[in-house]
Amino acid sequence: MIKERLEKILCEIDEVTKNGYSDEEHVGALVGLSGISLFQFYYSKYKDTNDHSTIGVEILQRATKKINQGYNYPTFCNGIGGAGWVLNHLDENGFIDIDCDELLSTFDDLLYSMMVSDMRRKNYDFLHGGIGYALYFIGRYRNAKSKQLKKKYRAYLFEFIDLLKANSEKDGNGFKWISIQTRGEFHNTYNLGLSHGIAGIIAILAKLHAFDDFKGNTENMLKGAVNYVMGYRKENDSFFLFPNLVSSNGGENGPSRLGWCYGDLGIGLQLWFASKELDNQALAHEAILILKHCANRRVPEETLVKDAALCHGSYGIALMFLRIYKETLDPDFAEAAEFWMQDGLQKAFHKDGYAGYKQWRDVDSWKKEISLLEGITGIGLAIMDYLTDSDNNWDECLLIS
Repeated sequence: MIKERLEKILCEIDEVTKNGYSDEEHVGALVGLSGISLFQFYYSKYKDTNDHSTIGVEILQRATKKINQGYNYPTFCNGIGGAGWVLNHLDENGFIDIDCDELLSTFDDLLYSMMVSDMRRKNYDFLHGGIGYALYFIGRYRNAKSKQLKKKYRAYLFEFIDLLKANSEKDGNGFKWISIQTRGEFHNTYNLGLSHGIAGIIAILAKLHAFDDFKGNTENMLKGAVNYVMGYRKENDSFFLFPNLVSSNGGENGPSRLGWCYGDLGIGLQLWFASKELDNQALAHEAILILKHCANRRVPEETLVKDAALCHGSYGIALMFLRIYKETLDPDFAEAAEFWMQDGLQKAFHKDGYAGYKQWRDVDSWKKEISLLEGITGIGLAIMDYLTDSDNNWDECLLIS
């Protein structure tokens, strides 16, 4: 029964995407045309037909045209860095056959300069700063056919690591990084979240540590970042285990939500990936305890979940539990993924929404969205991951694979 309902939603998302992508102004992976194209390519794979990949190519062509006409916003979330990641991902995984070395190297100078500029001003933010560019260059380093290009990307990533180290602050046995973003009265804060904060730093350090070239330069920072975040773990009787922000004088901002962007779930998942890289069984055990605590958060007043999208909604939570289930085969995580898929279905109640969905925009404000991060194409990708046995890795664009 649930499969039939989910497949009906996929069909509706397909129709909305085909008819509505031309209104998208950005080209990025998480908000933009290239991210929207991912749905069509994966839907083609899911349906075992070329029809939808043809639409995916059309969407990418529109993104390329916008860039050729002067679109130059660079970030991973909205801009050229994210579009480059998508093209590299599609080529690396056999969806399209293009010469990424030739096509994407034209953007190297722009994206490298933006990465260095952002890191020097301490903007390590994943969505809109240095970590997003680093993820793009990791993909290019991994996939480049040219030895000369691979050597260049290796040098770029070493510079990123050096700048990340230069920005770090020692804190006992840990390392922390101040955020240039502010929220309310919290200025000069240390953000613990995945989308904008130190959990994102743990994620990128773990991905770099997986390569022999970077292991020796990242291990101490990875351990230090883990130690700092774990220093703010609360007791299990609290419904949330980590604050969102820590001020320069030690004050904490909370409670943290259950979701991808902020909170315990993203932190726990990155601690799990770090434990694998560091071969640290004690950390692995602690990460599982944190994630099990997340799996038991179901009451709306404690989850703070309003909508269904990937950023801070039901399907993003389901996707993350599905990922940790694939990692551990623990049935508790499969059950949690099932719960949040069902919760996502219940949130398709907007008669004027896309496939019944809208994104929550605070103060009782809702908006129709197509994008991967905040809209229906991300919902569709999560649904396909749930319905198939394939271990898709498109969710690397969310730092969760």
